[in-house]
Amino acid sequence: MRKYCLLVALILPGAGWANEPIQPVEPAKVTNPEKVELGKMLFFEPRLSKSGAISCNSCHNLATGGVDNQVSSLGHKWKVGPINSPTVLNSSLNFVQFWDGRAKDLKEQAAGPIANPLEMAFTHNLAVETLHTLPGYRTRFSAVYGKDNFGIDEVTDAIAAFEETLVTPNAPFDRWLKGDSKALTAQQLKGYELFKAKGCTACHNGVAIGGNSYQKMGLVKSYKTDNPAQGRGAVTGEKQFIGWFKVPTLRNIELTYPYFHDGAVWDLKEAVQIMADIQLGQRLTDQEAEDMTAYLKSLTGEQPQIVLPQLPPSQPETPKPEVKS
Repeated sequence: MRKYCLLVALILPGAGWANEPIQPVEPAKVTNPEKVELGKMLFFEPRLSKSGAISCNSCHNLATGGVDNQVSSLGHKWKVGPINSPTVLNSSLNFVQFWDGRAKDLKEQAAGPIANPLEMAFTHNLAVETLHTLPGYRTRFSAVYGKDNFGIDEVTDAIAAFEETLVTPNAPFDRWLKGDSKALTAQQLKGYELFKAKGCTACHNGVAIGGNSYQKMGLVKSYKTDNPAQGRGAVTGEKQFIGWFKVPTLRNIELTYPYFHDGAVWDLKEAVQIMADIQLGQRLTDQEAEDMTAYLKSLTGEQPQIVLPQLPPSQPETPKPEVKS
C-alpha cells in the first residue's frame, strides 16, 4: 500500500492537496503599508530596550530564519533566557504565542520582551516615553493612528502588523502541493510519505505544520533536560501540564537550529530521530531519518526581503546656517 501511495504521489503531484494534512503558505497581503513600515522600524529599534542595544531582531534575526541560532538568547547585561527563541517567521499562523502560550496573539507577545528583565529589561512607560522624544516617531504614529499621544497599545499593534507580513511562501513542498511535479526529489517524496505514515502529522499539520496545539515533550518516553522551563503548566498552574509546550512550526526548520525548547540538538536528522522515538515510539532506520530530513528541507520558503529602515535620529538635525555670498 505504501508503494502504491508513493507511486500516486510521483505521478500526480499536488492531486487533491486540499485534503492533505498540510496546506501551502500564501503570500502576505498588506492593507496598511504605513503601519507595516512603522512596525518594521520598531522591530529593529534598540531604543525600546534599557541598554539601547537590543531590538526584536536581536533574538529573531530576519537574516537567519527569524532566530538567533543560540541555545538561549542573551538579554540585558548578558543575561541568558530560560528557553530557546522560536522563529518569528510565520508566527502569525500560530494559535498562541511563546512556547507556553501565555500570549494570545502577536500584539500581546510584542509587549513581553520589552518589560522582561532577562530580555530588553525596560518598562512599557519608559519605552513609550523614549519614542515620544523622537519627532520622527511622533510624526509616523500620528499619520497611522491619528494621534500624537500614542501608547504601548499602538507600539505593539504596529509591531504585530509588521510581523504578520513575515511569511515564507513558495517552499518546494508548497509548489508541489500546488501541482509542480518537479518541485520535490524522489527522496523528499519518500520522506513526506514517512512523515505521514509514522504519525508526525498528528501534531505537525496545517499551514504552519505545527503551531496549532500543545503537546507534552516526551509523550511516549520521558525527555531528559536540565532546562527549567515548565511549559503550559507554569501558565495554568496545573501540574499535569508541566512539560507541555506549543508544537513548533516546521516551516524553515533547516534554518532554525538548535532544536527543541531547550535548544539541545543542533543536527536536524538527530532531532528527527529523537522526536520519532520519544513522541511516537518509533525507531527510524538511518535511511528513514535521511529521507524525512530531506523532506523537511523542502519546507524552506522564500525569506522576507527586508530593506533595513532608517530609524529616527535621537536629536533632530540642526539646520545649517545659510551662507551669504
